[in-house]
Amino acid sequence: MRPALVCCAGILASCAALAQPALAPEYDCLIEARQALDIRSPVEGVIEAVLVQRGASVKKGQTLAMLFSGPERAALDLARSRAGNEGEIKSAEARVELTRKKYERAEELVKKNFVSANARDEAEAEYRLATEQLRVAQENRKLAELEVKRAEEILSQREIRSPVSGIVVEVMLRPGELTSSNQKDPIIKLIQVDPLNVELILPVQAYGRIRAGQRAWVMPEAPVGGKYIARVEVVDPMFDAASGTFGVRLTLPNPDRKIPAGLKCRARF
Repeated sequence: MRPALVCCAGILASCAALAQPALAPEYDCLIEARQALDIRSPVEGVIEAVLVQRGASVKKGQTLAMLFSGPERAALDLARSRAGNEGEIKSAEARVELTRKKYERAEELVKKNFVSANARDEAEAEYRLATEQLRVAQENRKLAELEVKRAEEILSQREIRSPVSGIVVEVMLRPGELTSSNQKDPIIKLIQVDPLNVELILPVQAYGRIRAGQRAWVMPEAPVGGKYIARVEVVDPMFDAASGTFGVRLTLPNPDRKIPAGLKCRARF
C-alpha cells in the first residue's frame, strides 16, 4: 500500500505543477538617464561664477553659472533711463495744448473778422506740427521700451540656466576661463534622472506581445534592488536581422531619485 500511496502522491504533485501558470519570462535591461546634456553658453564670455558642484541636484530654470556682464548691465541701465524719461512727451503734450488753444482762438476771431484767414491757417499749421511732434515722442518712447527688452535679453544670456531638472555630473570650466557656444568642453555636464529610460533588447518572438503603454516590472540589481512599475514608451518597428532582436524602451518614474542611472536590471511584462 505504501508504494502505491507514494506513486499517487507523485502523480498529484505533477498534475498540480502542470496546472500552475508559468511565470512570464524576464529579460536583461539597462537603466539609463533620460537625457545627458552638455551645458554651454550661447555667447562668448569669461566665466564669473559657477554656482553648482558635482553631484548637486538642480531644478529647471536654476542658474548654474554666470559670465562677466558689466557692459551689458550698463547698457540695460541706460535703456531703462531713456524709457523712463517723461520730459520729451510732457513737453510735446504742453505744446499741443498751447497750439490747440491758439488755433481755436484764431478760428473764433476769423468768424468775427478780427484776424485774417492767413493767421488762422498759421495757427492750424502750428497745431498740426505740435501734434506730429507728440506722436514722434510717443514712438520714441516705444522704441526705448523695446530697447530695454533687447538689453534684458542680452543680459539674460550671461546667466547659464538649467533646461531641465537633474543632477550635475561634472563641472568642466571654472571662473576666469573663457567659454563660447562652439567650444569643445561644455561648462557643465548634466543628466536628467526623472523619469529614467529602461532599454531592452528582445527576441523577435516577443514582437506583437509588447505594445506602447503596456506596464512592466523592473527589478534593478543590487544594491538598489526592489521592484518598480514602468511603462512601454517605444517599440522599435525594425528588427536587427543579424541577431533576430528588436529594441524596447520603458519609462521608469524616479521622483525621489532613489534609482541611479547606469544600473543593470531585469524586466518582466
